[in-house]
Amino acid sequence: MGVIDELLQGIPLPRMVKVRQKFHAPEVPDVARAVQDTIRETGVLQRVSPGDRVAIAVGSRGVAEIPVLTREVVKAIQSAGGQPFIVPAMGSHGGATAEGQLDVLKQLGITEQTVGAPIRSSMEVVQVGRLPNGLPVYTDQHAYEADKVVVINRIKPHTAFRGRVESGLMKMITIGLGKQKGAEAAHAYSFKYMAEHVPAMAKVVMSRVPIIFGLGTIENAYDRPAKIIAVPSEKIEEIEPELLVEAKALMPKILFDPMDVLVVDEIGKDISGDGMDPNITGRYPTPYASGGPEVKRIVVLGLTEKTHGNANGIGLADITTKKVFDAIDWKKGYANALTSTVVDVVKMPMFLETEKLAVQAAIKTCNCFDMEKVRLVRIKNTLELKEIWISESLLPEAIEREDVDVLTGPAPIELEG
Repeated sequence: MGVIDELLQGIPLPRMVKVRQKFHAPEVPDVARAVQDTIRETGVLQRVSPGDRVAIAVGSRGVAEIPVLTREVVKAIQSAGGQPFIVPAMGSHGGATAEGQLDVLKQLGITEQTVGAPIRSSMEVVQVGRLPNGLPVYTDQHAYEADKVVVINRIKPHTAFRGRVESGLMKMITIGLGKQKGAEAAHAYSFKYMAEHVPAMAKVVMSRVPIIFGLGTIENAYDRPAKIIAVPSEKIEEIEPELLVEAKALMPKILFDPMDVLVVDEIGKDISGDGMDPNITGRYPTPYASGGPEVKRIVVLGLTEKTHGNANGIGLADITTKKVFDAIDWKKGYANALTSTVVDVVKMPMFLETEKLAVQAAIKTCNCFDMEKVRLVRIKNTLELKEIWISESLLPEAIEREDVDVLTGPAPIELEG
């Protein structure tokens, strides 16, 4: 037995109870129809002329039903006589390469076959202007050369800053379509100024690039589309802040707060830009955003398959495993960190040989008064919060809550090692 095993040998692991969290969760019953309805109702298709080459900007996040959203926009453009094509709008993601961004789209279910339009992936950009402070503004060359442009994205709170607009259509126009150079410029002065730079840069892009509308979605607490709306380009600045307020009201959360230990089974870029959403964990990569629960220790047990080794966000954890360490493709996370100028997210926390040791280490170091009564919560990832596991010590709270259903009795925690 090694010294680490000896130090952790007597740390008790709690028995766990599976519970269901209940949230107000409106949901769009027919996503395809909703896309067609909002495009028709807003009249944005009148902006497409027969023969127009229309670039449809699609990002790298795990937006619910993104293949359907994209396919239906393609169909709508084709119905107006346009010639749609897809451009990856994901800043430096996919390792900041054209091939990597194609692969990200493929992993999201977006291929020429699934959406019915060709994909043109390139990291080449065109500088379309500058902000008064000198920061350059870039946009994807294929989009710049298109006759019309449509942007698709989810509106939700950002993980590193607060503003009238955060993650959404204007950020997609600024950073997504800006590719690596645009993302780098937007992040150059840190997230402290992002709330100013995102809309300012987006307005520069919209003055030089023929963006005709954005298709925005809001998701409910169960990661399903709650609202789908086509927003004419000239109304994006007015409408997006209203959509952000709606999105914040529908955000899920962990209903047990505070926590001594939060165990996250998997993180990944397909889950959040920071691997695990700080709005859920309460751990932020910058001082310019806040909120969420109080958590003393966070343990990460794995990476998602779709993140392809990109462990951006691992630095927000306290403890992980050697299995996670061995699975990391450092170049991908470093590319994100160098572009965003946020380096804490790619720092490596303590990593131990097994999941059991990792969780025991978190319990030992969380400084709870009684380790037999540790307040421990386990989630699959920060997108899936409907059914979670809580330690037996939290069972009395769960029973008292009307928004929690207890699904199982206490059972030993399942961990490798």
